[in-house]
Amino acid sequence: MPEKEVVNYEEGRPVFVMNETRTFPIRLSKIRIDDRFFNRYTKLVTKEIIPYQWKVLNDLEPEAEKSRCIANYRIAAGEEEGEFYGFVFQDSDLAKWLEAVAYSLSYEDNPELKKTADEAIALVERAQQKDGYLNTYFTVKEPGKQFTNLREGHELYCAGHMMEAAVAYYEVTGEDKLLKIMEKMADLIVKTFHEDKYKTAAPGHQEIEIGLVKMYRVTKKKEYLDMAKAFIDRRGTEPNYLVHEHEDPGWTDVFHNPDPFFPDYSQCDEPVRQQKTARGHAVREVYMLCAMADLAFYYRDEELFDACETLYDDIVNRQMYLTGGIGSSGLYERFTVDYDLPNDRNYSETCASIGLALFCRRMAEITGDTKYIETMETALYNTVLSGIGLDGKSFFYVNPMEVEPSHCLPHSSLQHVKSVRQKWFGCACCPPNIARTLASLGEYVCFTKENEVYLNLFLGCSFSVEFEGKKVDFTVETDMPYRGRTRIHVNNPENANGTLFLRIPSYAKKAELTDGENVVTLNPQKGYQKIEIKEKEHDLSLQFKMPAEYIYADPNVSANVGRVAVKKGPLVYCMEEADNGTGLSRFFVDTRISIVEDYDEDLFGGTMVITLAGEKLMPYEEEGSLYRTEMPRRKNAEARLIPYCLWGNRRTGEMLVWIRTNF
Repeated sequence: MPEKEVVNYEEGRPVFVMNETRTFPIRLSKIRIDDRFFNRYTKLVTKEIIPYQWKVLNDLEPEAEKSRCIANYRIAAGEEEGEFYGFVFQDSDLAKWLEAVAYSLSYEDNPELKKTADEAIALVERAQQKDGYLNTYFTVKEPGKQFTNLREGHELYCAGHMMEAAVAYYEVTGEDKLLKIMEKMADLIVKTFHEDKYKTAAPGHQEIEIGLVKMYRVTKKKEYLDMAKAFIDRRGTEPNYLVHEHEDPGWTDVFHNPDPFFPDYSQCDEPVRQQKTARGHAVREVYMLCAMADLAFYYRDEELFDACETLYDDIVNRQMYLTGGIGSSGLYERFTVDYDLPNDRNYSETCASIGLALFCRRMAEITGDTKYIETMETALYNTVLSGIGLDGKSFFYVNPMEVEPSHCLPHSSLQHVKSVRQKWFGCACCPPNIARTLASLGEYVCFTKENEVYLNLFLGCSFSVEFEGKKVDFTVETDMPYRGRTRIHVNNPENANGTLFLRIPSYAKKAELTDGENVVTLNPQKGYQKIEIKEKEHDLSLQFKMPAEYIYADPNVSANVGRVAVKKGPLVYCMEEADNGTGLSRFFVDTRISIVEDYDEDLFGGTMVITLAGEKLMPYEEEGSLYRTEMPRRKNAEARLIPYCLWGNRRTGEMLVWIRTNF
């Protein structure tokens, strides 16, 4: 836990202020990303992703599944006739889209886009009820029944996402219209959930806690922070509101689900401080952990912080895929048990990895420990990027480690696995979540606090900070993630004194750092190398070896016994049918033969390709019995691998991460 500060007491309870030892993400207006690897995604944010998603939300994209999100708001505002359409959480798609717009406006002036966003915000205001309530499902379909199904209703979830959008829009534009809208909703929530009827209530799907913390940060209304903490503290305690909610005569059945509710699905089977293993719906788990980390910081709650660390350890050491995917079960989008990590039927929802990255970012801000950055980086570079195509208009909801398209049949155990990215989804939480993540990428790249800057990710970028009240400019040029070469130029015209904390990744081998002609002795603490900035200029050069390596799973992961994967720096690699033909599962790699790396300038705009040597098991030459006594023949073969995040961008076909080996 970070260093504590003196605590004052008021009315028998502690009152806290922000601890200056915590770092915070750099403001997006202070950083510009220009990176050869990430440009293929970030350059699409305002050019393709945001405009495309706006068309979908308005049902103007003929190839995409209908959204009706904007129509629902118009109906709720009394401006259009019709029935509510879609899932109960459909409102959140607009919230995440608005958040993405806000982030994009911080670094790219776009009057037309801002006008569109302002019109959407005005529509949200018109859809809001006089008492501050905002939710189109209950306004249109179940009027007068608000907060009668917290387990499934998602009102608080949608409110949390719109609060995040409101804070982002206010911080970027300085305009508080959406913030005022959500203050009214937040005030209603605080009032309602301190009534006797709701004094033990908690949300079914965590997210409101994140929104309330952010609202507190900009409004300084402590009741918002206290409400977020109350929701966390109530979770899993007796009497368990979510377990018994349906017994209330006024309960509204939203999903008409014949299956009984099981508490660990919503992480409400025991109090959060007692939870030792990640369980239930993966997105709910990591959103909850985001709030727990923030609240542990604000309240100096060591027990809550310890729970964050315990659950992080369980996720990354026993329940996380090599790609940063979490939630292995296609049923209920959930964690299961330790080491249950199947490859072909795993779920690994894109939103879950986004939530994991957000949680790890918070933990890194609080602790200054790069182990969280490493996990964050893994999720961002692999599962999150896998979730979007290079066209910016196609998406994976599920991110498997192995795909044979012919096996992914409807009405089968693999029906959730898609071999081609989709134009949209009926449950469309992932596409706008990816949009807001890519639009806010700079917040992951570096953190700041007084006279200090922390460089976390190796991306080409430029940013400015203040040391001793004086502007200092940083320019980063890098060959990552394919080669371990990074150059950092520091322009410090007024000789301000400050400190750069430069991450030295765990995968960096034989790292060397120079400052001009001077060799810097590496002695990283928690993964950061401390560099004093005091001269007018610094020219830093970090170089390290980063060879592609074979990765072996813990033998307890039965799905990967006798298999290896390949990873180079933060990137996981995979075989694809486009390069290797069919029958990827019949290739056996010879791990005694060195991995060959070759940069292909023409593939995906430039990418490192990896070649492995081995053998391929061949089909029997004559059809016959399914099972035989003679062994199939083998022939020498090579396998060509590409970064996992890029798979599925050429043509439909097989994909494989974990490769068999018997050498």
